[in-house]
Amino acid sequence: MISKETLFVLSLFPYLGFLWFIRRSPQMPRLALYGFYGTLVFVAITIPAAIYAQINYGVSLADVDWLHGGAEVFLTLANILLVVGFAQAIRELKMKNEYKE
Repeated sequence: MISKETLFVLSLFPYLGFLWFIRRSPQMPRLALYGFYGTLVFVAITIPAAIYAQINYGVSLADVDWLHGGAEVFLTLANILLVVGFAQAIRELKMKNEYKE
């Protein structure tokens, strides 16, 4: 059976492939792309935070509120970038279609 840590590391490879492909798409809104990259920042912050929680408190990251909340801020920011980026793209597409008519 694969451990959850191993599965987590293995899941990064398909995500990196996903980022590689969408970065090359001219239809991908730049702000939303930054949101997807922000998810990697969240992961990069969460891993050391989890290690710190385990070493210094002897518990998982989810049990150290200030540390867990601090890490989750990065996921929240990434999600905001995604939503704003796609909303902006939809507005631009609607305006472009209205201009054609």
